[in-house]
Formats: sequence, C-alpha cells, structure tokens
Amino acid sequence: MRQYQADIAKFDASNTQVLGISVDSGPANAHWAKELGVTFPVLSDFMRTVVKDYGIYNEVQGYANRATFVVDKQGIIRSIEQGSTAIDPTGAYEACGLAEKKK
Repeated sequence: MRQYQADIAKFDASNTQVLGISVDSGPANAHWAKELGVTFPVLSDFMRTVVKDYGIYNEVQGYANRATFVVDKQGIIRSIEQGSTAIDPTGAYEACGLAEKKK
C-alpha cells in the first residue's frame, strides 16, 4: 500500500481510482491506513464476500491472498496480480497506461 500511496498523484492525474480492500474491520482498516499514511480508501470486506467472489480467499487460513485487480470503468477486470508482485504497483501502472510515467 505504501508503494501505491507514493505514486498516488500519477493515478489521480490519469483519472484512476485506487482502493484497498481488507478482510479486517472498518475501524482496524482506518487505523492501519492512518498508520501507513494512506489517503485512498481502504474498505472492509469483513464478511469475506468480495474476496470469495474474486477467488482470492484462503479457506484454510481464513484470510485473503494478496492481489491487485485493475478494473476499468465498465467493470471489466483488465489485470490481476497475485502474491508478492501485487505489492508492487508496476503491473497496475502498465494496465492503466501509466508505465511510461513511472520513474
């Protein structure tokens, strides 16, 4: 999340919305976002609906696997990254046409 926050101006300038979603509670997410200095919304999926719908819920461990989804304005998923690469916004830059702006 910190890497996305570091380049939030690039996403904002391209009319791209960044959202975080966590299975933690709303208050826990608000506290965590404040601690990290995140200015984009961090939403709660406490009931695990979204993570199950998107296929990233780890039933055995009871948490969501780390993932980045790029969804266009028509609601079509254009890019998915899972695991450790989801932390790095490079794939999202490319999917949003921002790769040339990353420095």
